[in-house]
Amino acid sequence: MSRRKDRERFLQLKQQNPEYLGFRGGAPVAVAAPAPELLSVLCTVCRRKRNVPVASVSGSGEDYVCINCQDNPGQGEESP
Repeated sequence: MSRRKDRERFLQLKQQNPEYLGFRGGAPVAVAAPAPELLSVLCTVCRRKRNVPVASVSGSGEDYVCINCQDNPGQGEESP
């Protein structure tokens, strides 16, 4: 539809129902939650650097095991 036709349709619906706010409504735009603070940590099994939320790392993160290594034990180590 053209912009003109959209505007005409909106005005027609607005005349039928004065409380009509439009297709998307008049609700305020939802604000996205801020991204969690990330920390770079080396996985002790596969030795890859992973960005993980600070809250999930205990201490200095020296004993961190990434999710891939937790799901597939033994497959996390890379062969050169």
